[in-house]
Amino acid sequence: MAVKVLVVDDSGFFRRRVTEILAGDPQIQVVGTATNGREAIEQTLALHPDVITMDYEMPVMDGIEAVRQIMQRCPTPVIMFSSLTYEGARVSLDALDAGAADYLPKNFEDISRNPDKVRQLLCERVQALARTNRRSLGLSSSVPAPPPASSLSTPARSIGSHATAATPRPAAAPTTPAKTSPAPRKRSYKLVAIGTSTGGPVALQKVLTQLPANFPAPLLLVQHMPAAFTKAFAERLDKLCRISVKEAEDGDTLRPGHALLAPGGKQMMVDSRGVVRILPGDERLNYKPCVDVTFGSAAKAFQDKVLAIVLTGMGADGREGARLLKQSGSAVWAQDEASCVIYGMPMAVAKANLADGIYPLDDIGRYLAEIG
Repeated sequence: MAVKVLVVDDSGFFRRRVTEILAGDPQIQVVGTATNGREAIEQTLALHPDVITMDYEMPVMDGIEAVRQIMQRCPTPVIMFSSLTYEGARVSLDALDAGAADYLPKNFEDISRNPDKVRQLLCERVQALARTNRRSLGLSSSVPAPPPASSLSTPARSIGSHATAATPRPAAAPTTPAKTSPAPRKRSYKLVAIGTSTGGPVALQKVLTQLPANFPAPLLLVQHMPAAFTKAFAERLDKLCRISVKEAEDGDTLRPGHALLAPGGKQMMVDSRGVVRILPGDERLNYKPCVDVTFGSAAKAFQDKVLAIVLTGMGADGREGARLLKQSGSAVWAQDEASCVIYGMPMAVAKANLADGIYPLDDIGRYLAEIG
């Protein structure tokens, strides 16, 4: 059965282009369009689409308010379009906090210049979000927030840009959901490393806001995000959390109760002295930043003293890094399927039998707060 999509944008050009791209995929059907947020709500209630693509700046009602009302009345996965700017990052984070599942940076030039890459990226993202567990879309409502907040997830990039490789199609969901694990035994760690993608900004907020200011370990955070977004995301987390959060810079040192977020477009590693290295993004890697890279360096630097956590996201980034950590004696937790927006990255870790614990998102923050 084709994935039903509602396209919302006040620009006739962009609305037509997105519709043409999606209509070119036999597995996708554009069931309607809307030119403002109010129309989007009406069309959602009438057509019950599987996925909505949503612009932010529109007359009558903007995209963020439309997302918020749609999530209250008819929860539906929403992909938000925004610009690759600091302001675009703020808008995307606000949309995610309102309930959007994902975002794609909007670039009018690239959408006409690279049609094949546009088609692949947008159609893959729509098909993946159509399989979203709709119960997980309500997770953002319990996250403390200032003005509406939170992510685009995934290895996001401008539609049609060459910033990252194409997003891999997520693996099929297992036939039987993984069972959650008993509460972990208390143990001290020299480092907590967290990797995530689609749905990650809201998930990270939910986990990190549960940690006390005197949290005993330093944290490294890897969220698939473009370069223009990570600084704004780190600043938002810092305002919400009792621990401190900043975008990592080359030469930063690990400190208890301080979280460093990998900058978009680059790779983050750590050495045995606790010094963070920020390296140029390697074109051979699909993700910039890459969870495997950070996890692998942590395994080498701290052996069995790392707690790695893999949260919601497409693909399998983090699995090989988790394998290295397990071989070194470190612990790995994975988010459970029911609370994931996209059960891809945690599933890859669980299916490889690398997870010491599989937990709902609500429990991960609570258990993490109790370590040490």
